[in-house]
Amino acid sequence: MSKLLPAVGLGVAITISMFVFTYLPQMAVMAFTSGPLAAVTAAFVVLSESNTLFTILSKNFLIDDALVDTFDGALVSKDTTNLVAEGRQIKPGSDPIAKLGRLAKKPFAKFTPKALIRYLMYLPLNFIPVVGTAMFVILQGKKAGPAAHSRYFQLKEWNKGQRQRHIEDYRGAYTSFGIAAVLLELIPVGSIFFAFTNTVGAALWAADIEKQNIMKEGTAPRLREQAKQAGYSD
Repeated sequence: MSKLLPAVGLGVAITISMFVFTYLPQMAVMAFTSGPLAAVTAAFVVLSESNTLFTILSKNFLIDDALVDTFDGALVSKDTTNLVAEGRQIKPGSDPIAKLGRLAKKPFAKFTPKALIRYLMYLPLNFIPVVGTAMFVILQGKKAGPAAHSRYFQLKEWNKGQRQRHIEDYRGAYTSFGIAAVLLELIPVGSIFFAFTNTVGAALWAADIEKQNIMKEGTAPRLREQAKQAGYSD
């Protein structure tokens, strides 16, 4: 909570400043490409730019640890404590957050220069009316979905190849989740709260995936044994 209020203040300051100093110039440029939709498109772009600045500053310097605790606490609440124990100490108790001890592994990938360059490459798509903006959101969502599970991948100790295979198996679901997360975090001021709700949603989804994988791992040996026995009986 001590960092939540400064983060909210930061988000408000960034959004207001971006609209004051960049909205009209961008709307003037987009008037040549988007016509009557220029005002709406420019507003969307400014919100997106504001959210990117907010993400760089807040998630790297203000709320990173809080998001980690939120993700791990949600996993613990879904009885996947063994998974969380791979990345931090677990204390006795019943409260999921109170059970979280010292981190053994520092998670969530920072907003890297590569991600910023990719964002800047996608940004001009907004000059294409409607279709371009939709493409921009989808491309952002395709990256945001898997990024929401960076902590899960770390706890699983998956290498790059294992992560990529998993992402491909859930490609549609990750893109859908990412698009929703991107749109929610564009909402002025509310983006800080949606950063936490999106983190909870990602953690609950990870817990469900983990339980499904455990069930599959437990079922496969039994099926092999049954097939072996059936072969002997023949």
